[in-house]
Amino acid sequence: MDGVKAKVLICDDDDLLLELMEFRLRAKGYEVVRAIDGAEALSKAETETPDIVVLDAMMPKSDGFEVLTHIKNDPVLAETPVIMLTARKSERDIVSALEKGADDYLVKPFIPEELLARLGRLIARKNGKR
Repeated sequence: MDGVKAKVLICDDDDLLLELMEFRLRAKGYEVVRAIDGAEALSKAETETPDIVVLDAMMPKSDGFEVLTHIKNDPVLAETPVIMLTARKSERDIVSALEKGADDYLVKPFIPEELLARLGRLIARKNGKR
């Protein structure tokens, strides 16, 4: 699963987590775009047209569930895979995210290599490879 040149939008209000994820993703050949809140995430999703989005649920200005709904209802962005990466682990939150169109759901704390494997799988599926 080749992540080279795939563009990943990572959205989280924790700057240290953003730095860690950006470092790991760039080391694997991904292009990384960062957003620190929900409004910036929506703006960058529209202007950067990422191949995949990693989205925190709890962010200022617009939470991850609102951003997810907007992405999945936008004709241009609807096919963009979204991985929710959040500390929210209740059954209700997980089911709600999946019903709104999330392609995957990971709970913090997470294993970085697991996130990379899930990203690779979803990008390959989006590109018609299995």
